Amino acid sequence: MSTPNNNHTQEVTSPSADHQSPCLCGSGDTYTNCCLPLHLGIRPAATAEALMRSRYSAYAMHNADYLNRTHHASTLDEDLKASLKGSFDHCQWTGLSITGRKAGGVKDSEGVVRFEAAFTQEGKRYVLKETSRFVRENGQWFYLDGTGGIEPLKVTQPGRNDPCWCGSGKKFKKCHGG
Repeated sequence: MSTPNNNHTQEVTSPSADHQSPCLCGSGDTYTNCCLPLHLGIRPAATAEALMRSRYSAYAMHNADYLNRTHHASTLDEDLKASLKGSFDHCQWTGLSITGRKAGGVKDSEGVVRFEAAFTQEGKRYVLKETSRFVRENGQWFYLDGTGGIEPLKVTQPGRNDPCWCGSGKKFKKCHGG
């Protein structure tokens, strides 16, 4: 996943590491049962989508080590590694939506995942729309590259009892609407 970057910084607070909270990737499972085992290297992602989701939550949690470890060596260079940690100061990831996938299953060696990842930067909301390519080598999925772009996020105010736009799984009134 590409990261937005500019020369301005804002204070970003990492999400709580409460392992029983809903996973930030939006799967509906707890962090303990979802992305934590992948982040800790206990098990690899079973599918390209699972890797995409775990990389999103790693971005949201500022886990540069995991992002570098799951980025294919053929497309990861030192400049990208260095810019990754700096990007954490510039944005806060607020929600992920998978919009499409092609292959990338447990028996595939390649896969494509389309997604939209919402983020806030300097008080403004944006969405990264990307089509990412993944490759599996020796049972391990890796992010290869992606195409897409960033645009302002057009958000209509949800109703009080609607799910929150951030993907937390909470009602809007109990999350960002409170």
